[in-house]
Amino acid sequence: MDSPLLLSESKISPSTHAVQIAGVIAAANRVILGKDEAVRLAFACLLARGHLLIEDLPGVGKTTLAQTLARLLGLRFSRIQFTSDMLPADIIGISIYDREKNTFRFLPGAIFSQVLLADEINRATPKTQSALLEAMEERQVTVEGETRPLPEPFFVIGTQNPSTQVGTFPLPESQLDRFLLRVELGYPDRAAERELLESGGRRDTLPALSAHLRPDQLPRLQRVVESVHVAPALLDYVQALVEATRTNPRFIHGLSPRAALALLSVARAWAFLAGRRMVMPEDVQAVLPSVARHRLQLADGNGHARAEDIAGLIRSVAVT
Repeated sequence: MDSPLLLSESKISPSTHAVQIAGVIAAANRVILGKDEAVRLAFACLLARGHLLIEDLPGVGKTTLAQTLARLLGLRFSRIQFTSDMLPADIIGISIYDREKNTFRFLPGAIFSQVLLADEINRATPKTQSALLEAMEERQVTVEGETRPLPEPFFVIGTQNPSTQVGTFPLPESQLDRFLLRVELGYPDRAAERELLESGGRRDTLPALSAHLRPDQLPRLQRVVESVHVAPALLDYVQALVEATRTNPRFIHGLSPRAALALLSVARAWAFLAGRRMVMPEDVQAVLPSVARHRLQLADGNGHARAEDIAGLIRSVAVT
């Protein structure tokens, strides 16, 4: 009998890998206590070939989540601590002159990894933030006129502190749109925090984490996610939700076609995590807040959409 790890791509299905994916998520939940939904959203983002933005206060587990994902999936991990004096070359890399060979040699930056943690990304200047745009969209970087491909898979996890904190630069809308999902971890519940206090934290457990997947398996799973069935009626529902954001006076602008594609791709991944072969309306509703909130600005000037705004949007659109 074939091991789930060794199945050919033609044999892979959402139900086949439901148990194994559940094992990966369970292992992550033993490190990130009390945040099952955020962990699932992070995995869904990765399976949908997107990038993840985590916005929250320091000390709630943003960095630990990024490292946990990389270790469980067997991916190469690097971290960049963004600061106000950081330059684009610090991310992408630089060319240095090799005197012996009489030529220039490129030294790749931390961006040449499979999982890149862009820690406190909003503490860097907009010029440095923009260095990530091409990489996140095209999976490549251009240095001195030469295009260099990035590893496959390439997954950026950006963390940012609330904009009310000192020393932050708001991310421009164009960069926010490159993040497929934005999630918040928040404080743990009382039981999870008690377990955390009794154990002395979970960071020390990271070196002992073993990979549950091989790096070459993730691209195959991503292709399976893309094949999860979407019925015409479900497309009608997604279109109705998107159109509702464009006519709602609470928002300055509605969701773009790229955002609609993002919603559909993450809904496919969410259905895959549940072991289903087709997307249901509840999959769309589950991921809509994380897809839409950072893309919708409130017309009253109070920032981006809140959870109650998205909940009201869902109630206003009937499932046909």
